Amino acid sequence: MRYHFGDCELCTDSFTLTVAGIPRPVEPQVFDLLHLLVARAHTLVSHDDLTARVWNGRIVSDAAISSRISTARAAIGDDGTRQEWIRTISRRGFSFVGEVRTDGETPLSPTPSAQQTIGFCRSADGTRIAWARSGSGPPLVRAGHWLTHLEHDWHSPVWRPIIDAFSEHFTLWRYDQRGNGLSEHAAVDLSLEASVSDLVAVTEAAGLDRFTLYGTSQGAPVAIEFALRHPGRIERLILHGGFERGRRLREGDGGATMSQAMMTLIREGWGQPGSAFMRAFASIFIPDGSKEQLDSLAELQRLCTDADTAARLRWAIDGYSVAGRLDGVRAPTLVLHARHDAIHPFEQGLALAAGIPGAEFVQLDSANHVIVPQEPAWETLFGAIHRFA
Repeated sequence: MRYHFGDCELCTDSFTLTVAGIPRPVEPQVFDLLHLLVARAHTLVSHDDLTARVWNGRIVSDAAISSRISTARAAIGDDGTRQEWIRTISRRGFSFVGEVRTDGETPLSPTPSAQQTIGFCRSADGTRIAWARSGSGPPLVRAGHWLTHLEHDWHSPVWRPIIDAFSEHFTLWRYDQRGNGLSEHAAVDLSLEASVSDLVAVTEAAGLDRFTLYGTSQGAPVAIEFALRHPGRIERLILHGGFERGRRLREGDGGATMSQAMMTLIREGWGQPGSAFMRAFASIFIPDGSKEQLDSLAELQRLCTDADTAARLRWAIDGYSVAGRLDGVRAPTLVLHARHDAIHPFEQGLALAAGIPGAEFVQLDSANHVIVPQEPAWETLFGAIHRFA
């Protein structure tokens, strides 16, 4: 394969780099780094990706990575100030930008989620809601859920792979729930009713009459409630890691106790860099995540919202319930749940699948509430979604 960009040519058969027709010697590791970045042009290449592909999974320092990036930039006539070809995504990784083409082909265009469009709308009570669109294909809307930030998530090693996976097949619409991210933080009403109103506002702003609706975590009851109220607008319903009853309403599985414990931890340690809560919080959501993924999720706390709003959100969400109403869902439904999910018990996923007429259920062999690309459950999750939708 020969990749062309500017006056450079990278040939993977001969392992050569030429600039303006003149061979430019580079070390094998630098060549591999350039190959990885160019082959995945316009997408985020995380530090984990670099160490896995270029350093074969060995532990390397940030200084070593920076040194190789600097050498790669110099080899193709770039530098850390201009970043004409290799752009640094702060604390996330790197992205190869600009036009890339291969022999006999048109220039490689950005991947479906190489760009996102961010806009704003108003919910029924006037609360400002931030939404984003990426990808191409039939419309899929992700119901809002706790802890998102449209701009941070775009560069996140946790959320960006998920955005990319959806954007390859769909035009993905997502939004920050009230109290989160770029949406208004001062909202008083954090009820299920208000959350459904936010979803209505986004779909109306997007001009969507009929679409696939994806609800993960507390987005599942929001999506279910929307489907109950607007059955004619739902093409398919996908529920992942959701629940029928919020924690405060579940005595049998210790949910009420966990709800109180989470409230205490949020008030004591939310958004404090290096706090035990931030580390514990991230580890509960993705116990099998990499250090980079755990750090990103912990940082999201600080960026997403303040401690008081986080506590109010958590208390409200723990009271969401669609119990006794599931049999009213008429849309074709896929329910997915991780077997060892510590956030919402496996039994809650079973309850959703059992209560919705004709629902298909898929078990994910994982302990992660948020499925990450390096685990086998990733292929199960998106394989099932793509087959279903």
